[in-house]
Amino acid sequence: MDCRLLLISGSLRTKSTNSAALRTAAQLAPPGFDVVVYDGLATLPHFNPDDDTGAVPVAVRALRAEIHAAGALLISTPEYAGALPGSFKNLLDWTIGDEEPGSIYEKPVAWINASTRGARAAHDELRRVLGYAHATIVEPACVATPITDGMIGDDRVVTTPGARETIARSVATLAAHARCGHLTPASVP
Repeated sequence: MDCRLLLISGSLRTKSTNSAALRTAAQLAPPGFDVVVYDGLATLPHFNPDDDTGAVPVAVRALRAEIHAAGALLISTPEYAGALPGSFKNLLDWTIGDEEPGSIYEKPVAWINASTRGARAAHDELRRVLGYAHATIVEPACVATPITDGMIGDDRVVTTPGARETIARSVATLAAHARCGHLTPASVP
């Protein structure tokens, strides 16, 4: 069975450079990896601890199932108003209360910072939230490669060789840390 890498964009924009970075990572992932780009960010309900007991909302079950089935997570998120975008922070909030096997707890995670302005505050906050989630940050796979709209082709994939090399190195490094031997794809009722 292939090992799964789950790629999560923190942006809802159709022409997001962060999403383009992840589509590129999906193309450049090493052989033997099933790469899934998560597309449910906009469907997640607002986090409410009262709803995180028993039967959680369907969209949350789907998110958690994707995380459970993954051997590692690769994230790319923009910065809004000096912090993580609210919709992406909401996604992370839903990962904290998941105590099932295969949750984000100790799962290898890395990120690609595609911002042309640095987005340091967002990535500092991402590091802090992942710490609360007890994720395992794979430092050598966390990279910055500024991506502009002009670096993205009609297929919404990064075309610039230097950026592609950085993305390929990131996904290969994360893949080397992926934990896949015991995982099986989860099903969503």
